[in-house]
Amino acid sequence: MHDLPDALLDEAATRFRLLGDATRLRILRFLAREGEAPVGEIAAAAGCSQANVSKHLRLLHDARIVRRRAEGTMAYYRVIDPSVAELCGIVCGGIRQQVAREAALMGVTPGGQA
Repeated sequence: MHDLPDALLDEAATRFRLLGDATRLRILRFLAREGEAPVGEIAAAAGCSQANVSKHLRLLHDARIVRRRAEGTMAYYRVIDPSVAELCGIVCGGIRQQVAREAALMGVTPGGQA
């Protein structure tokens, strides 16, 4: 970040805001596992309505994080930005390490058993 111009920092902030929503993270996690899926399957996996998921997918599509492919009346989505998986891996790995450290200090396993 130290050598990015302000305009790109604004883009980075926008990307972080997009990824700062739990529903969008559920969508991306599902797509990372499945590769490609229609809106209905994504909605079921995210526990949201199709309309809500479509709104989130539109934002992710506009940010060039996912790509949409139409087949007949169905729309299929897949993640196209590899940096999303890398970033999520870093953040989720850090969370797991923090939880494990805190659990060790308290004498419990990360699953919550003493």
